[in-house]
Amino acid sequence: MSSHSTANRDQRRRLLFPLLIFYLLFILSYAVEAEDEKNVTNIGAIIDVNSRIGKEQKAAMEIAAENFNKQSDTHELILHFRDSGRDPFLAAYAAKHLIKEQKVQVVIGMETWQEAITVADVVHNQPEKIPVISFAAPTITPPLIERRWPFLIRMASDNAAQMKCIGDIVNAYNWKRVVVIYEDNGYGGGVGRLALLSETLRNVGSKIELRIVLPQLSESDTNWDELKKQLSEIANVNSRAFIVLQSSLPTVTALFKVARKMGFVGADSAWIITESIASLLDPQGNYDMDGTLGMKTYYERDTSSYARFQKEFQTKYSEEDYSKPGIYALRAYDIISIITQAISRMPNTTLQESLATILSNYKGLSGKMQLKGGEVMLDSEVMLDSPRFRIINIVDGKTDKELNLWTPEFGFSKSHVKVSGIYGSNDDVGNVTWPGKLRVPDSKGWAMPTDEKPMKILLPTYHTNFVRRISGENSNEMGKTGLCPGKKPRENSNEMGTEDPCSYLPFYDGLSIDLFCCVLENLGYRLPHEVHEFNHNNGTYNDTVELVYNKTYDAVIGDTTVLEPRIDKVDFTQPYLESGLSMIVPDIPNEEEAWMFLKPFSWKTWVVTGGILIYTTLVVWFLEVPSNPDFSGSFKNQIALATWFTFSSLFFAHGEKVYSNLTRVVFVVWLFVVLILSSSYTANLSSMLTIQRLSPNVTDIEMLRSTNSLVGCDNSFVRNYLENVLGFNQETVKVIDSSYDLEEIRSKNLSAVFLELPYAQVFMDNHTGFTLTKATHSFGGFSFVFQKGSPIARDFSKVILDLLENGKMRKLQDHWLTPNKRPTNTTSDTTNTTSDMPESLRLESFWGLFVISGATSTFCFLISLTIWLKKLYRGIV
Repeated sequence: MSSHSTANRDQRRRLLFPLLIFYLLFILSYAVEAEDEKNVTNIGAIIDVNSRIGKEQKAAMEIAAENFNKQSDTHELILHFRDSGRDPFLAAYAAKHLIKEQKVQVVIGMETWQEAITVADVVHNQPEKIPVISFAAPTITPPLIERRWPFLIRMASDNAAQMKCIGDIVNAYNWKRVVVIYEDNGYGGGVGRLALLSETLRNVGSKIELRIVLPQLSESDTNWDELKKQLSEIANVNSRAFIVLQSSLPTVTALFKVARKMGFVGADSAWIITESIASLLDPQGNYDMDGTLGMKTYYERDTSSYARFQKEFQTKYSEEDYSKPGIYALRAYDIISIITQAISRMPNTTLQESLATILSNYKGLSGKMQLKGGEVMLDSEVMLDSPRFRIINIVDGKTDKELNLWTPEFGFSKSHVKVSGIYGSNDDVGNVTWPGKLRVPDSKGWAMPTDEKPMKILLPTYHTNFVRRISGENSNEMGKTGLCPGKKPRENSNEMGTEDPCSYLPFYDGLSIDLFCCVLENLGYRLPHEVHEFNHNNGTYNDTVELVYNKTYDAVIGDTTVLEPRIDKVDFTQPYLESGLSMIVPDIPNEEEAWMFLKPFSWKTWVVTGGILIYTTLVVWFLEVPSNPDFSGSFKNQIALATWFTFSSLFFAHGEKVYSNLTRVVFVVWLFVVLILSSSYTANLSSMLTIQRLSPNVTDIEMLRSTNSLVGCDNSFVRNYLENVLGFNQETVKVIDSSYDLEEIRSKNLSAVFLELPYAQVFMDNHTGFTLTKATHSFGGFSFVFQKGSPIARDFSKVILDLLENGKMRKLQDHWLTPNKRPTNTTSDTTNTTSDMPESLRLESFWGLFVISGATSTFCFLISLTIWLKKLYRGIV
């Protein structure tokens, strides 16, 4: 029985097993059928799988696709990656294969604009136009780009903003000359950026001094001879501020290795790389690029969505040493997320239309986006006061040191949070570690002088008050003004040395030399230099400027005038002396001095004064005749006595007795008039006699020009100025020696000598018998000369301004230009005025006084006349 039941159980099991297999097959076939019913979207991704950017993009796209596939029961994304190696032809081939073989519905990727347009052309030639989303954009957007490629969407950083950020960095450190380096990729991508950068630098007062185009290198290239040849041109310029606009990773790696070996990545140099290069770099191991500044697009990193994505990214990207996602990874993630949203709308619209609708207002990990003209603009690119870039600094080979943020409107700031409506200081890039691990406030960006290669300085010895060679035994006279004695220990002797900053100038002195020593003493750093004398036999001041312009010499320390034609060639420091055209003329005795006593009053004043005197005399006579016994004589005696009464009051010597009260009233007013007139006369006459002891022979340039009088000047730009600006004939302008010898001036019968104001002051301090006109034709002043773009000129200017403000410059000027303190006879020079003589006092100054006197006399006369007529009438009656 038991055996029978056991057989039955085995038989039932044999029957249930096929049924179970059939059931499982049924369930599996149903699942497969359900799987087949999912809508599949094929996405083609063309990237450089070997670059850091490409690896980040691939990981981010896979994360976004996996997240979508896990959540969706009806749709599935399938990514088809193709490697272009940043080659446009490989990108075009990959696009054709993806469209024809994989039936992709959208193509994304393309790190370069050349890849993007070749892929767009491939799609343009296909029957069905599918969207193309590129991570690159043209440097300058063509006006008809939407008409040619309406299906092309660009999602990239703003090149114009990058160039403006670089311009702000250059402006923050006052680099006036820069060297631009970019790789020739065969497609001219660097030319567009170069044009934008040139315009930006021009707006901040800087310019490109040298442009270096590098050959494109591959990782296998080990022959860098052409690269070395291109970089050797840097030795011909002094600028050490380098901007690398565009380069592949192998080329930029080789660039910095070679540049460091050639000494161009070191102290006083500065290197800036764009975002496209900074994003190519590995997070560590970039030791040849230590001290380099770069930029990366700003995005928020304190959101929960970013934290979640970062965790997933680190898991996916765990084989890399640095697994923090960058802006390219965020954009790749965002674009897949955007595509997934567009897919859900596809039954009612096309993918192209859905993408445009979503991108009109979308916020992803890389920021808030808007689609304008086929280009995806981040919110920070639309709002000028939003942070655009983070400034990075490569230190110890690492790229993770972040400095300040940059915004187009406010420049640099420590935070994206506004304080009082602004972000903070707009020129503070941050605490930069420069090449050579220098932690100084700023890099000069210039080939600074060293002991091995000192600065070559020209000393023009035309005017000995400014630069003068002295004998060896008198060399201890250096700095005898006591303002900048030198030879004092410095606070940081390791950096600046303890020697006298003027130890290279033991045989020269003068105003310019003393000022130079003062500047060196307060400059803040050592300035090794060697000097070369330049005198009349060598040429003119223009020649010294040319020698600096052509880089034969680095500077001119002397009395060089700032002129407009020179500014375009060299940089001038802050002028330390004012300059203008002054005229010196011989003094002669004044022939009109015998009649000087009449000049205090104008002729009208004299006439009216005499008239008032006569009128007052007649009124006094009329008032005194009836009651004064002294007026009892003949009419002639009466008039003489009345005249004496009135005239003697002019000298306050009136002693005769007055009988009429009306006469006393007239005399009170008359004495007041006399007091005012005599005081005014005395004061004006004193001024005239004081000023016009001697008068210049000529003070009118127009008269000199019209009479073809001989005039003198030194052999400088003043001669051309007299001939070309003031209109003197060439034959009448005579050149005199810069020593301004008195006998030479007299022997040439010169009516006037034209000198710049400081030279004229020296002349007047050493000679008498001349009059100096005030400088009415101004120039730029006396200044030191440096090569164009030299930061040393700016540093000198700061010290010179300080010396001007604290009065030391005035003491130097008094010591060297006017040591005799001789009083100077000075007059003005205009075409109409010949001297500074006080004007004669005109009638308008006294008419009120004369009216009061005349009215008082007339009033008293009328009262007296009325009384007399009454008496006469009573006598008749």
